[in-house]
Amino acid sequence: MNLHALRLFTKVAELQSVSKAAQTLMISQPAVTIQIRNLEKELGLTLVESKGRGITLTSNGEFLFKQAQRLFDLELDIENKVEQLKFTGIEELHIAATHVPAHFLLPNWMAKYKQAYPTTNIHLKTENSKQVIEQLLHYKADLGFIVKEDGHHPDIDYTFLMNLDYWFIVPFEHRIAGQEVSLSTLMNEPFILREDGSSTKELLISLCKIHKTPPPKVGLQFNGINESIHAIAAGYGAMLAPSIAVSDFIHRKQVARVFVKNIDIQRPIYLCTRKNEQHTPSILTTFMKFIE
Repeated sequence: MNLHALRLFTKVAELQSVSKAAQTLMISQPAVTIQIRNLEKELGLTLVESKGRGITLTSNGEFLFKQAQRLFDLELDIENKVEQLKFTGIEELHIAATHVPAHFLLPNWMAKYKQAYPTTNIHLKTENSKQVIEQLLHYKADLGFIVKEDGHHPDIDYTFLMNLDYWFIVPFEHRIAGQEVSLSTLMNEPFILREDGSSTKELLISLCKIHKTPPPKVGLQFNGINESIHAIAAGYGAMLAPSIAVSDFIHRKQVARVFVKNIDIQRPIYLCTRKNEQHTPSILTTFMKFIE
């Protein structure tokens, strides 16, 4: 495959315009058009179609665009790591994680890793589960940690680490605090939900579908788990949260559990890596040792 033509196609797809891509790359518009037509001939696929003054991607074009982005993100990742080694001799380790492992597990694991490998700089970025996988696929992260039952991406390897209990909670003085209720009764409470892309939000909606219960009313929505728990402690709403995050709040009598009939929730934590990619033994082996 002609990588020069693929790079031009990627810029056209990104800007959705041949003329804008030509201007950005400082080459002529006809030259860009010729390269894309040659790429289409080489692949035997139609990649772009005219749309008004711009272009739109065909389904084949969308597929190639996503794959090309990953290819050029890998190229940039290699260049950055080579520069780091050349000028500093320091290895960079980028981790993307969902909120629960990022806040409650990784600080301990990262501290132990840093003590074992002091010359490695470790960067942690907190995202939702969908974003963590995107970070891995586009070489923005070396490792990912997520809490998610299913919907695993075919290009990612998932190594099971542990299960975490998840509890329904309400304010400590709430009328159903400490009681056992039906799921439908609990869903009548205003819920504090996470943002779209959160696996906890997806799980809650799935539970409602399985038990044929209308989904909860959205009382508040936050992008982080700590904000959500503090809102419950302040006296508002209900939520589904990991036990590791709420145990102290329960002990201090700021929030209370609600027990739902016939529902006990355990959720798996996975260490995620790109499939068929070799890592230096220190990364995976050491992290797994600290986790165990």
